[in-house]
Amino acid sequence: LLKVEGLAKVYGGVHAVDDVDFVAQAGRISGIIGPNGAGKTTLFNVITGLDEPTRGRVLFKGRDITGFAAHRITKLGIARTFQNIRLFKELTVIENIMVGRHVRAGHPTLERMRTLNALHSLWSRDKVERSIYLSARRWLEFFALEQSAKELARNLPYGKQRALEIARALATDPTLLFLDEPAAGMNPAETRELLGTIKRVNDLGITIVLIEHDMKLVMNVCERITVLNYGKKLAEGTPEEIKNDPAVIEAYLGREE
Repeated sequence: LLKVEGLAKVYGGVHAVDDVDFVAQAGRISGIIGPNGAGKTTLFNVITGLDEPTRGRVLFKGRDITGFAAHRITKLGIARTFQNIRLFKELTVIENIMVGRHVRAGHPTLERMRTLNALHSLWSRDKVERSIYLSARRWLEFFALEQSAKELARNLPYGKQRALEIARALATDPTLLFLDEPAAGMNPAETRELLGTIKRVNDLGITIVLIEHDMKLVMNVCERITVLNYGKKLAEGTPEEIKNDPAVIEAYLGREE
């Protein structure tokens, strides 16, 4: 589904991502792990259009999308969440999800609307807004957020704010979902709930790639794991292969002199 070839991002003399190859197989859950500063979030940012690569290519469904703007990448079917929650905190829960859905709304252009009579324009707008609202309700129910629909996003407990951000990403109707440290700041009960949520989303046919420091979560949910260290790919394999790889153990724990 996604293929990254020789991807690099250099800031001055710092090689944040250094010639990384990576593949996300359709329908699977993949993980990207590594110590702090390994280049994981930078890799996500380059793939999802928040930053431009210094070199390398990103292929999605066989199409070269290298350097595409974030909104174009979203329309193609790639969505993401962020390490630090980026909700619209002064909007309600359902409004946050509706914002995500607007990328699929199919609004008429202004030029087309000028050619329509006023009554038809109102009808068309209401139809689109109704469709957006119904789609948002679906994700409210999926994440058990119905009771909080009219709450301001900032008033939600932390775990539910994380769930809302995933719901907003899913409202864009992605084929591929990137989750950047979804368990960060969660207590054990919230992490267990997140584990079930990730599996349920994957059961919908959505491919998932996640960055995570919670190794228990990673080992329980990911089918394949890529390890980064100092911007380079250090290892790749199944959870069992990764947790027994001497190079990975050294990257995390160091070695005796």
